[in-house]
Amino acid sequence: MLSGAPVSANVSPEDLLQRFQAATARQRRALLGPVQQRVAELRPLLADHLAGLDATGDDWAAGALIQLLLETPSAEAQAFLDLHPQGWLATSSAAGIDYAPLQLQLARMAFEEADRLTSAILRELAGAAAVTRGYVYYSEVPAMPAPDLEALDRLWVCYSRGRFGFSVQGRLLQACQGRWEQLWPRLGWKQDGRWTRYPGSFAWTIDAPEGHMPLVNQLRGVRLMDALLNQPALQQRINR
Repeated sequence: MLSGAPVSANVSPEDLLQRFQAATARQRRALLGPVQQRVAELRPLLADHLAGLDATGDDWAAGALIQLLLETPSAEAQAFLDLHPQGWLATSSAAGIDYAPLQLQLARMAFEEADRLTSAILRELAGAAAVTRGYVYYSEVPAMPAPDLEALDRLWVCYSRGRFGFSVQGRLLQACQGRWEQLWPRLGWKQDGRWTRYPGSFAWTIDAPEGHMPLVNQLRGVRLMDALLNQPALQQRINR
């Protein structure tokens, strides 16, 4: 049975992986340290371990293990990339979008580039006019295909230890009773007269405040983010 007790160094790598996988979110966070400390022992086991997991969900334990596998160049890391050229997490697109580049950046914890790719994908989902103008109108959001919005959110959740993603932001907004002025500080976003794409306090690390990413441009107000968080596909994920 899992407990709050420290993990003994005598626990086998196989058992440590199983404990990490079976743990609650809180227990997993406590186990991250031991897992990171023993990554050299775990790395040869990760490909087989990941092969037995569900790639159609958004379990962040898998994402965290993939990030550990890829953080240092190794034969195991390259073999994993060769085995999963489209990324380990299964995604689908009704718009013909290739999510492999975004998944790779998230797996490598390159969050700033992942955020830029997410914005570009949202423009593509909104249509040719949005791509040309360089931003999305809130009125274009309702027609965005559900599989694509679900894919974006699942990717962010899986590769952020459950900390980032539209569904995370949506739940935080609910906790703020829908009050945007209370949400922004919780996300770690600053207001400086007008909402800008890159607030001065913005951080691109896994240690950023919960819901910090992806960043939605608020230069024209909250309507775009409001439309996204109320889009039926994302509402289903927010209210699970």
